[in-house]
Amino acid sequence: MRKIELEIVALSHSITQTHSYAVVLGEVNGLRRLPIVIGGFEAQAIAVALEKMQPSRPLTHDLMKNFMSAFNVDLTEIIISDLQEGIFYSKLVCVGENDTVEIDSRTSDALALAVRFGCPIYTYENILDSAGILMEDSSGKTKKQVEAGAPKESPSGREDLSALNLEELNTLLSEVLEQEDYLRAIAIRDEINSRKSQ
Repeated sequence: MRKIELEIVALSHSITQTHSYAVVLGEVNGLRRLPIVIGGFEAQAIAVALEKMQPSRPLTHDLMKNFMSAFNVDLTEIIISDLQEGIFYSKLVCVGENDTVEIDSRTSDALALAVRFGCPIYTYENILDSAGILMEDSSGKTKKQVEAGAPKESPSGREDLSALNLEELNTLLSEVLEQEDYLRAIAIRDEINSRKSQ
């Protein structure tokens, strides 16, 4: 089967499930999107790596990368290989000194590792056909791209941040970083940066 390369184009709250997030993968040089519901911890792990934040202590996925690197194992790609009853299945393709091994993985963990290793993400045509979405605008014309990046809203909403002054925002940022709530920290940092650029 031909592999189709994907990239992370968005990370946001899941509309369908409470306390969950959705990572949206986009077909490289294509118009299809593959939304995958993931947990909050995994969303945070992906967001931290995408934003190149440095947590005070290694997160689980950082530990896994460090462990693999210490033993000269490289993650060369991940493959979202199957979809059964709404659950995505993935494989980590790892290369050691003497051979290549495919390891079964939850898709959310595979994506968190892919971001850290900078390796490509693939899936197959049948998965995109059954779970993918073709992006269209309100006029029915197909969109060329979806805005990439960090979550568009923080867990408690962005509107509450607009009521705070810069000093309060900086204090809040320090607090959420201490609590290791990196998704919230990204939203606060974005609010601070938007005010500084005005």
